Amino acid sequence: MEAGAVATGGTHPSAYPGGHRLIVAAYVVLTLAALGRSSFQVLTKFDQAPLAYGLSALAAAVYVLATVSLALSSRPRLRMLALYSLGFELSGVLVVGILSVVRPEWFPEATVWSDFGLGYLLIPLFLPMVGLWWLRANRVAR
Repeated sequence: MEAGAVATGGTHPSAYPGGHRLIVAAYVVLTLAALGRSSFQVLTKFDQAPLAYGLSALAAAVYVLATVSLALSSRPRLRMLALYSLGFELSGVLVVGILSVVRPEWFPEATVWSDFGLGYLLIPLFLPMVGLWWLRANRVAR
């Protein structure tokens, strides 16, 4: 297989010309929203709901990492970091989503990931799935 060729099972990146930019743009918006919200919560009322606000800060940090690594995913190490950060994000959304439904008393205030990201129109639930799909569909053969 030629250098730069796409592995079987993947789809050539040109099949999704704006897909990468659109996913990265969505992550930029989500990152800014999560950073703004969590910064305000941690700085002004952290003592009211430390678990919820701490998780919002963690989500914001994960979004920063995911955004940068996904934007630069043409580099092998950053591609791997994107896979890990998107996987961690999806796991966090699922775990916090389940816990916020089963144990709502643990979350007196909403986090980015509460109720599977319902406060953010479920984007935190679906965006990492889309990002992981894009990375898989556009993987390059070694």
